[in-house]
Amino acid sequence: MRDIVKEINEKLDEIEAKENVHILHAIESGSRAWGFASPDSDYDVRFVYVRRKEDYLKLNEPRDVIEWQLDEVLDINGWDLKKALLQFARVNATLFEWSGSPIVYRTTPEW
Repeated sequence: MRDIVKEINEKLDEIEAKENVHILHAIESGSRAWGFASPDSDYDVRFVYVRRKEDYLKLNEPRDVIEWQLDEVLDINGWDLKKALLQFARVNATLFEWSGSPIVYRTTPEW
C-alpha cells in the first residue's frame, strides 16, 4: 500500500535540497482538504518557502514560484514568502486558504 504522506514529505525534502530553499509550511489544497475528493482526485500540495538571504540580494532574483510535479497523483507547487506576503497584502484568498487547510504536511515555528 502506498504511503502518500511519506511520499509527499520525501518530495518536499527533495525540493529543499535541489532548489536550496527552506519550506516553512506545506499543506493540502483543493478537494482533499475540504472533504470533496473523488477516488481519482490528485493531491494538491502547496507550500511557502524562503531562499537564502543571498538570493534576495541578487539583481536578478530567482523565480518566485516552484512548480515541482504535476501528474495524475501529485500536483506540487509553492510560493516564495515574498510573493505570498505580496499576495496577502492584495487580499488574495489563496494564502488564507493555505493557512486554514486542515491537512498540514509540514510546518515550522517561523510560520
